[in-house]
Amino acid sequence: MSAKKSLAKERAWELDFLRGIALIMMLFMHMSWDVRYEFGADIFSYLEEGWFWSFVHPVIVVLFVSVSGMCCTLSRNNVKRGFKLLGAALLLTLVTFLITKFAGIECLIIFNVLAVLTCGVFLYVLISYIERKTHANANAVNVIMGLIGLYIVICGCNISEMDYSTDNLLFLPIGFEISGSPWMADYMPLFPWLGVFLIGCVIGRICYKDKKTIFPGRGKVMAAIARPVEFIGRHSLIIYLAHQPLVYAVLFVIFLLINNIR
Repeated sequence: MSAKKSLAKERAWELDFLRGIALIMMLFMHMSWDVRYEFGADIFSYLEEGWFWSFVHPVIVVLFVSVSGMCCTLSRNNVKRGFKLLGAALLLTLVTFLITKFAGIECLIIFNVLAVLTCGVFLYVLISYIERKTHANANAVNVIMGLIGLYIVICGCNISEMDYSTDNLLFLPIGFEISGSPWMADYMPLFPWLGVFLIGCVIGRICYKDKKTIFPGRGKVMAAIARPVEFIGRHSLIIYLAHQPLVYAVLFVIFLLINNIR
């Protein structure tokens, strides 16, 4: 067997699959938002239900962010990965700013999941560097990182109850209320989501020490079913960046045709 085929066989396909599922759910939610609020169709009312925002939405994001943390422990070059995410996050902010300003479509993104993942990857790079230089015990690093992640999650869950607001945008990534800030789409602060990422890193370090799948014996049927979802998970960044303009363009054409028929 060639080295390439061997690596493909050992690849942690389950992480691609889980990230693909999370991304599909995220894409459906964004499509629903466009249909209901941008094009005014009275469907997808689940977006106004408390159960969705209290349970389903957090599950989607926890799955996506934690799996990204696990994948971070398998990456060969997290520095390159971090800069790629940083560039994507800055590009998304620039494009949505221009669209909001000149097209009148309120879609400004300043700090979202890409920014959280960027910070998480660079933080893991720093932790890994310190671990190597100090020859720290891996289990001790896992415990410390897990506790820090848990602390960030707990703080993040309670931060909305803090009687604190500021007009300094530097506090925006943390999650404090920023007085006078513009409306932002897809806002995600570091608290609690950076903690979720770190916990994902700990899970990855424990479960994927050998940097290969922990479910090697899947059959051909399961492989065939999972393959399209895995593809989405492996190319999550480009799909995440491209999906909204593509979905919006398709919906624009569909609703234009519907209005013309009427």
